[in-house]
Amino acid sequence: MALTHETIELSGFGVLTGRPKEVGDRLDRLTAELVIAVTVEHGSEPAVRGLADTLVSIAPLVRTILMSRQREAISTIIDALVPDVLPPQHVLIQARMAAEARREVLESGGWLTAPQVATMAGFSTSNPRAQPNKWKKQGRIFAIRHRGVDYFPGYALDIAAGYRPTKPLVKVLSVFRGKKDAWGLAYWFASINSFLGGKRPQDVLASDPERVLSAAVDELARAPHG
Repeated sequence: MALTHETIELSGFGVLTGRPKEVGDRLDRLTAELVIAVTVEHGSEPAVRGLADTLVSIAPLVRTILMSRQREAISTIIDALVPDVLPPQHVLIQARMAAEARREVLESGGWLTAPQVATMAGFSTSNPRAQPNKWKKQGRIFAIRHRGVDYFPGYALDIAAGYRPTKPLVKVLSVFRGKKDAWGLAYWFASINSFLGGKRPQDVLASDPERVLSAAVDELARAPHG
């Protein structure tokens, strides 16, 4: 088998093909710093040349990949050595206060999931969320979202009307529409209100709805503007 003896060079990589002694003689004349030897026990000249061309073509890619991995490794080491950036102290305080407020609201009692509301109201269990969600879209009730689940306030349901939303709630929600989100509404209903003589709006909504409505109007009147 008469192999050629050219050196194929590309991007600093070269390949020598030929008989062991022929290649060895030519290696002695090279100035390369490193050499990789690949031996072929059996093969034709085209196969050897094809292997040589393949090695030359992928060699730069291997170097690029190795350099990329090295940069990624260095970046990982830097990230591990640099401490995490903590939010400012006032942000942590605000987050802690918000979390505490939400906990108090959830513990204030009477929060029901849509399926629970549907069961109490005697709706079909095939799609229990349909009617409570419809009420919410109509502005007849509101719901807070906690860990991916909507919770409806039990104090907003009229037992005498078959656990439908109490009518006075609609007027209160209309007052706060666009001013308070669901959690803001929940905070207000669960908070001590001076206008109501130190009572919570949710506790007197059923017994004195007009005063609760007046308290909502007063809340917006006293809210800072601008």
